[in-house]
Formats: sequence, structure tokens, C-alpha cells
Amino acid sequence: MATDYYAILGLQRDASQAEIKKAFRRLARELHPDVNPDPKTQERFKEINTAYEVLSDPQKKQVYDLGGDPAGGAAGAGFGAGAGFGNFSDIMDAFFGTAAQRGPRSRTRRGQDAMIRLDIELEEAAFGTTKEIQVDTATVCTTCSGEGAAPGTSAQTCDMCRGRGEVSQVTRSFLGQVMTSRPCPQCQGFGTVVPTPCPECAGDGRVRSRRTLTVKIPAGVDNGTRIQLAGEGEVGPGGGPAGDLYVEIHEKPHSVFQRRGDDLHCTVTIPMTAAALGTKCPLETLDGLEEVDIRPGTQSGQSIPLHGRGVTHLRGNGRGDLIVHVEVQTPAKLDAEQEELLRRLAKLRGEERPLGQFQPGQQGLFSRLKDAFNGR
Repeated sequence: MATDYYAILGLQRDASQAEIKKAFRRLARELHPDVNPDPKTQERFKEINTAYEVLSDPQKKQVYDLGGDPAGGAAGAGFGAGAGFGNFSDIMDAFFGTAAQRGPRSRTRRGQDAMIRLDIELEEAAFGTTKEIQVDTATVCTTCSGEGAAPGTSAQTCDMCRGRGEVSQVTRSFLGQVMTSRPCPQCQGFGTVVPTPCPECAGDGRVRSRRTLTVKIPAGVDNGTRIQLAGEGEVGPGGGPAGDLYVEIHEKPHSVFQRRGDDLHCTVTIPMTAAALGTKCPLETLDGLEEVDIRPGTQSGQSIPLHGRGVTHLRGNGRGDLIVHVEVQTPAKLDAEQEELLRRLAKLRGEERPLGQFQPGQQGLFSRLKDAFNGR
């Protein structure tokens, strides 16, 4: 009776190639002689290897599914004295999780992404703009159209690996004969060689050049925002598809406004009399000249919001606010008439009292007024 290779791997007869390979990897990690030296385990390992040799080969699998047995009915036959071991790379894959390179590598590969920095003004970040930038990236060589061969020539099949991109070597081990494969040293795994490289790109299929691109900066960008330009990065080797270009935004410092998120902050300085009586303070905003209403009795450090005068929200409607911070300026030097007027005002308000009569917290104010009157 023919050996049930599906049962050995714990599979149903309708298992796919992916399921067969997954089952083999799992069992190989558990039963490999280097991991479990028990003789019974070694026999079991020989069985799963033979089962995988049959089921992973489409032709052998077809023969087996029709009732034949390509392995001769012995699940361990593949490990007899001097027998070949044709799936060493799959066992390495089971342990290290990476498949060995099989077949020639393509000379055409995707290029790398690139990134440049773009400095913009606060106004441009707030409302959006369009910028032209110059980038130096790898582009397709126009002389060879990315092929890498000089005009009139072409790549030829490697005579060492005969186009396979890899060479094999058979060595003996305790498992029997082990076949290993490695990239062909003559063609570096490509399967072809370029006898006469393109003189412009030296066979790489790409050259560096400077290009001018137009970038649309959306309203509301901030420091560190990256704008992706798909397919505008480095062209890959062999004229492969280009990577992406990322434009990183850096906002220049503004002479008046400080940005915090989508809100803007600024400070206006007004005289003591204007703070006491109230006034209109002109302020140049991002939207033009506006008047800030300073109400009578405004204190130093008080904030006045101008709603909707900040930066546009990047992902939403509307804008942030402009926060105006008021700084009241105390006169540093008074002439005799000004000092007399202030003394009369203090007397009218009942504020001209000996220092000891002020309530806690008022002495500091009295001291500051006294210093102001004395021109300190």
C-alpha cells in the first residue's frame, strides 16, 4: 500500500502548495536532528522530508495523486546512504523564515524614496501656496533607455549559470548528500551579463539630473508636515520605477506672531493711561489692518481673542484664533507736572496712604508707583 504523504504532513488531500510548505516548515522546526537527536524523531524527520519532496513537486504530486509513488513507497528512502537531499533550502527556510533565492534576479528594481526640506513663510502656511522646487535625483538614462548596455548591444546569457542566476554545490553530511545554491559570482545572480556597458550610466541604467517640480502647499501645514509626491523620487536600477519624493515643511519664524497649533499669539504694549481709559489699538494681522478694542481698566497680561484670524485648519473647516496679549507700560520718568497730576489722582482715589496702611498685596503696587514717580 502506498505511503500516505498527506497524512504524514497532517494535511487533507486537497491541500494547496502554500499549506504543504507551511506544514513542512512547522514539522521541520520540531523534528530536525539538530534540534531533537532522538532516533525515532530522526526517522520521523526523514518521512516528512520525503513527503514534502513528493507533494511540493507538481509532477511528482500528479503521479502520486493518480495512484503512483514517485518515492518508491518508502517514506525514508530519500535519506539512504549516499541519497540526495534536494530540499535543503526549504529546511533552512523553515529555521530562518526566509526563502533562498531561486532563479535569476531582475536587473530592474524600484528606486528609493527621497526627501527635501522646503522653507515657507507663516502667511504661506496659513493660506496655502504653490512653490517650484529643484531636486537632484536619479533619472532614466536616455542613452540606453535604462537597459544598461551600450547602444547597439544587449545583455547576454551568463555562461557560468546558463541564465539561472545561481550555481549549485553538492557536499556530504550526516544527512547524506546536501545540495546548496548561491548566487552566480559571474553575473551576481542576474542570469545575464552586460559585455559592453553604456558609457553614460556605466551599466546602471540611470543618471543623476536636476529637475524643477511644482508643489502645491495646502493651507494649514506646520513644521514637520511631509507632502508626498508619488513617483518623483529616485529611479531604480535598470531604469526601474521611481520611488516617492517627500517635501518636509519648515516654517520660518515671524517677526510679530508666534504660532501654537492653529492659533497665533502676539503682544501689544500700551501706556498706563490707555489701559485705564480704554482705546483702539491698530494691529496688522494676516488679513490686513484691524483695530483691537482695549476696554477701560485693561490689566497687564490680559488676553484679547480675535476669533478666526489664525491659521486655516489643515483637515477641517475654519481657522484658529489670534490671541492678543496686552502689556501695560508704566512710565519710567515723570516731570514735575506729571508727578503732581498723578499725586492728585492718587489722592482723589484715596490711594495716597502711608506704606503701612496698605493691605497685603498692595505694598508691591505702591512700591512700583513710588519707583515710577522717582524715575527709577
